[in-house]
Amino acid sequence: MTAALTLPTSAAARDLATFVGRAQQLDGAGSIRLIADSGVLAAYVAVVVPKGLLDRGPTVLGLRTLALAAGECDAVVPLASFAARLERAGAPVAAFSDVQSTSIATEAEGPVDVGIPASTPSVVWSGIAPPRGGWSRLAPLPAELLGRVAREGAAEVAQAVPDAVGQHIVDRVRAEVWGRPIPEAEHVPAGAAFAAHALGFLGDDDVQQFASGSWLRLTTKRGHVLVKQGAWTLGR
Repeated sequence: MTAALTLPTSAAARDLATFVGRAQQLDGAGSIRLIADSGVLAAYVAVVVPKGLLDRGPTVLGLRTLALAAGECDAVVPLASFAARLERAGAPVAAFSDVQSTSIATEAEGPVDVGIPASTPSVVWSGIAPPRGGWSRLAPLPAELLGRVAREGAAEVAQAVPDAVGQHIVDRVRAEVWGRPIPEAEHVPAGAAFAAHALGFLGDDDVQQFASGSWLRLTTKRGHVLVKQGAWTLGR
């Protein structure tokens, strides 16, 4: 394992910084799992996770993959610490209002070394691994549908949760809203739409769906949303 990852271009580093910036806005104290192997970096963040044993809601992860020039790792590190490493490498993490969408790195620039921070204490969601194969393609979903569900859900959460309310109430409201199935696609929780929208994965292209057992993957050219919802499988 190495103490740094080498991204092939400055544009790729800025792409990763955009993803990290959006994830930080969702959870400033959150973590990111970095898996680097065979020339590919997979960066996972949690958007919706169950709170406690009685929460039967889905686990929703965001995934961004990028080409990697060098380095290997499998580490879970604080988002804030990784953002600082990106800043030092010349790829500052933008504020949420400055981030319009996750970009696609295309510029031919020099390689960038990004340090890997010290690992964070155990994070429950990081031990949940989606399958690497066995995915079956389902019918695509329109990006407009997911964007609308995400915006309406965010407005509902904001209206239902005043600033002074306790964290347990916040968690309950979010679990109810984001665990709710999308009416036009009842196997997809609203939290998946929220993840795709908030992480900047939605564009003009349709959202491709794939399923493997209890896992669902929503894919665009900007990234992937992974959903684990034990009550649903392809065969049910």
